[in-house]
Amino acid sequence: MPGRHRVVIIGGGFGGLKAAQALKRAPVDITLIDKRNFHLFQPLLYQVATGALSPANIAAPLRDVLHSQPNTRVLMVDATGIDAERRVVVLSDGELPYDTLILATGARHHYFGKDHYEALAPGLKTVEDATEIRRRILVAFERAEITTDPVERQALMTFVIVGGGPTGVELAGAIAEVSRHTLKGDFRAIDPGMARIVVAQGSARVLDTFAPELSDKALAEMRRLGVEVRLDTRCTDVRADGVTLAKDGIEERIDARTVLWAAGVATTPIAAATAAACACPTDRAGRLMVATDCSLPGRPEVFAIGDVAHHPAPAGGPLAGVAQVALQQGAYVAGVIAARLAGRPAPAPFRYHDKGSMATIGRGTAVVQMGTWHFAGVIAWLMWLFIHILYLVRFQNRLLVLMQWAANYVTRNRSALLITEQRT
Repeated sequence: MPGRHRVVIIGGGFGGLKAAQALKRAPVDITLIDKRNFHLFQPLLYQVATGALSPANIAAPLRDVLHSQPNTRVLMVDATGIDAERRVVVLSDGELPYDTLILATGARHHYFGKDHYEALAPGLKTVEDATEIRRRILVAFERAEITTDPVERQALMTFVIVGGGPTGVELAGAIAEVSRHTLKGDFRAIDPGMARIVVAQGSARVLDTFAPELSDKALAEMRRLGVEVRLDTRCTDVRADGVTLAKDGIEERIDARTVLWAAGVATTPIAAATAAACACPTDRAGRLMVATDCSLPGRPEVFAIGDVAHHPAPAGGPLAGVAQVALQQGAYVAGVIAARLAGRPAPAPFRYHDKGSMATIGRGTAVVQMGTWHFAGVIAWLMWLFIHILYLVRFQNRLLVLMQWAANYVTRNRSALLITEQRT
């Protein structure tokens, strides 16, 4: 007597967790595996990196989230590859058989072939990344307070962010708020408000996936906060003591002890292993080229969703690497699996419904794009607050974040400005 259909989901992010929850009542046995035991709300990681929130505010234990779902178990283990012919996931300490596999492992930083930059310019994808960035920012101010060398002090109080997309813009705005307001009066030898914050954006606009007028408003707000924005500017070198930026063939050296990377993403090693095992083509960033139902070509039992997948967008290129894409694909793939098991016709090809994009620049200021509706300023900021609280997984997290944000807004203080141990 054959057992129930086995669904293995690799990754407990937005897409993987949504797929598991959408299969709650399906006649399947689900195993969700992840290297971490928690689901992380990545859009708010920059607030951990700048001391506004603690990691626990934006993370939820996977076992707790899924404890009422009896057809699902959670394993904290590392998946290193798959054997497509035998239909097993290769784990760091064994194997796990599947009938259907969903790959939802997200993305990592992309340094465009210069991986040695990672130790010098951390990106922002994990809790560890966020606490390391927070440590570097705060240590820079502490060291500036101690040094008597004015040149070194200026370098310590210079922060360069490579990339002017949502992550780069939000980081820059938050660092400006920390230096201009939160730390005001906390030091004796330095004025944190004199910190220099530079954003290097390779294209002609910050937030270049937004409408031009919203990009212009974001740029104006960043400059009002004192952020230097370098457009059409590439980063050509990163060293321990600073960066080299280039525009129109002219290079400029900036001495900075803190450099942060927000310029690109690439897929995880398991994506490359899956591509090799399934003979699946990939794009330049390593994303798996999927069929219209999010399955791998020639492997209908293997799906890839979220940042790990290259699903064509109507305007060309892949769908954006945002949470909404992963959530919708997770729900869609669950529907495909349920239809197959019930013998129903396959659903129509996946179609992404864009619910809009948003980014916050600073206190009381954000930009929101919802189709032809564009908002900026306080209204957009309130919309940003509401949407982000709504999409936190647990009610407890929503309440904690709401209370913390209210306290931060009233006092201009940040409760999580802690310097923790350096990552090894």
